[in-house]
Amino acid sequence: MSNDHRPITIGTRGSALALWQANWVKSELERRYPGIEVGMEIIKTKGDKILDVPLAQVGGKGLFVKEIEDALLEGRIDLAVHSMKDVPTELPEGLQVALIPPREDPRDAFFSNNGRKLAELGRGAVVGTSSLRRKAQLLNAFPDLEIRDLRGNVDTRLKKLDRGEYDAIILAAAGVKRLGWAERITEILEPEISLPAIAQGALGIETRIDDDFNNRRLAFFHDEKTALAVRAERALLKTLEGGCQVPIAAFATVADDNLVTLTGLVAALDGRQIIKEKMSGTEPEPLGESLARTLLERGAEQLLAECMDLEGGR
Repeated sequence: MSNDHRPITIGTRGSALALWQANWVKSELERRYPGIEVGMEIIKTKGDKILDVPLAQVGGKGLFVKEIEDALLEGRIDLAVHSMKDVPTELPEGLQVALIPPREDPRDAFFSNNGRKLAELGRGAVVGTSSLRRKAQLLNAFPDLEIRDLRGNVDTRLKKLDRGEYDAIILAAAGVKRLGWAERITEILEPEISLPAIAQGALGIETRIDDDFNNRRLAFFHDEKTALAVRAERALLKTLEGGCQVPIAAFATVADDNLVTLTGLVAALDGRQIIKEKMSGTEPEPLGESLARTLLERGAEQLLAECMDLEGGR
């Protein structure tokens, strides 16, 4: 057995989607290195334990990754597989997410229990989502809708729709497609209607920076165009983050010459105001930072300040 076939252990959350993602990485490793022994350690995170409170109220940063990162730092696992939209922009010292596989569909998916599309929902229709980003954009375009919080894994959320607890729900298309439920989607919402979350649809493989051996043998997972888009989106988020939960969205596309075009958005919690801008550049981090500053100058700073005031008054 060659050195590259040394056993390797993946750390993951235990949800159906997280396990699909980890098993995909496992199967790709086994395809690349036939005979390799790939172990799996399922780790319960704080976000998995808090199911009765909206994520925004418990401070969404790091809720789904901290315990997995602890296992990585302690050497109990060799790599972690994350949904990149769950990964904070600041990583613990000694860790990196340098490997980004090709992105699945980054858009939002709309589901209704009677086949009606979003624009066909009537006044007072109840739409379920746990995302402040989706809520703000929906209310901006359709102020007559009633938005209610929706937690749980993909299967749980679809069952709540089937039981009639909601007239419609919105989920990330990527997760639905990965789990094989694409035929249940009523319509895909284009970014012009619902700008996606930062890094939505992208996976990240987190490793120890000093683990040269595994970083080398995992390098084949990396997709440069996806990484450029994700880096631009995360740079925007990092520049905007003000310590509280504000509806922020960003989506980047990458041309054949690696020109990155980034659209960013900051919204009021109730959707009454949306600030949206687009910018292009070849360096993802400066592009994200520059677009974020433009959004701040156009009024996002005031929205962030209002959010901080609300947080302080709670």
